[in-house]
Amino acid sequence: MSTTAPFRPAHALRIRDLGVSYDGTEALRALDLDLRTGEWLGLIGPNGSGKSTLLRALVGLVPSTGSVVLGEGRVPGPVDLALMPQSPELPPGLTVVEYVLLGRTAHLGWLQRESHLDRRIATDVLRRLRLGGFAERRVRQLSGGEAQRVVIARALAQQSPVLLLDEPTSALDLGHQVEVLELVDELRHEDGLTVVAAMHDLGTAARYADRLALLHRGELVSVGTSDQVLDPEVLSRVYGHPVLVHEIEGHHVVLPAPRPPRGRGAAGHTPVDLASRRRKETS
Repeated sequence: MSTTAPFRPAHALRIRDLGVSYDGTEALRALDLDLRTGEWLGLIGPNGSGKSTLLRALVGLVPSTGSVVLGEGRVPGPVDLALMPQSPELPPGLTVVEYVLLGRTAHLGWLQRESHLDRRIATDVLRRLRLGGFAERRVRQLSGGEAQRVVIARALAQQSPVLLLDEPTSALDLGHQVEVLELVDELRHEDGLTVVAAMHDLGTAARYADRLALLHRGELVSVGTSDQVLDPEVLSRVYGHPVLVHEIEGHHVVLPAPRPPRGRGAAGHTPVDLASRRRKETS
């Protein structure tokens, strides 16, 4: 039996001169980007910068110009890219397993029904995501964190080598955000997935992504490691507000510059460092 590892091209996707226009307005302009196999690329930038448009263009949901090719040199087909939208629709009446099976649609022929293999794949994905006990529950009965994991399960059931995530944690609290992102990272390392995620929180994007791509007004401003991309001067210009970048225990934290002092508080107290005050109170 051969022990040779499966061949994986160095690049999952090559994007060249990609452009998207809406009613004569350019939403993406001449974008060039290479996605390495197995990496997590974080798309960052202010609202309207083109993050969601880029993801939608990659799966053909919006007309575009330029080219997108897989690492093998072919144009991606319907099973090559899986998109988890920002606000996924959870149809009433569907169970979790029925919803996850929708991820197999790209593999089915005209009027073809799901096979035993499709159901086995859906069941296996649910098990891996610790959702086996939810299979027969209605999707509308799930909590926010559970629903996000089910949407990821649907995308994974498609068995695509590239997973596109559009703000995957935008509606979740902090604990569930970490849970979902850790799950995606775990699956990425286990399966060799290439992940492209549009993310608002710059610190969170830096924490999980191998590289960041900063977009502004439809153009790629910079791409590289978090050290290279999270430049305070560049971010301040792009976001239109002064920002500071700190490093805490090896992780980048991006914050707006402090508000200018406005004198004493309404209750007559000068603002203090809460952490310092608590230390003094417990000493």
